[in-house]
Amino acid sequence: MYLSAQDIEALEGVRKVHFLNAQAVRINKSLGDAVGMSQLGIHQISVPPGHFSTEYHYHCYEEEAIYVLSGTGLATLGDRTQPISPGDFIGCPINGVAHEMYNDADEPLVCLVIGQRLAQDVCDYPRKGKRLYINNGERSLVDHHAIEHAP
Repeated sequence: MYLSAQDIEALEGVRKVHFLNAQAVRINKSLGDAVGMSQLGIHQISVPPGHFSTEYHYHCYEEEAIYVLSGTGLATLGDRTQPISPGDFIGCPINGVAHEMYNDADEPLVCLVIGQRLAQDVCDYPRKGKRLYINNGERSLVDHHAIEHAP
């Protein structure tokens, strides 16, 4: 399937607020959904000034990639924060460092975000002390201190 730049511009963006961070707001256009893809999530996101892209997190099984299209901001990767601008690329391998982006500028931060869509994943939110288990569409959120490890 094919989407022209005009098709993408015409897609209605969906405003999403992260369930663990009210300051994590983005306008999402799902390019992958628009062309019938099911194994990869491909999204054009726009993060308004003064907002985060997501809650600080990492995936245990899914990989993510981010390519900055326009605007500027700050990317936090583990304990390092660095400026980002158009043309920059961020790769997030499985069990990598936690990450987030913040728009500290006066214009939207627009990125292409690509991620796997596995039936099962585990996502950690270290600042919140939470872990999200995803299993075939069912999502279970637990506190880190409540996790019991089997012998």
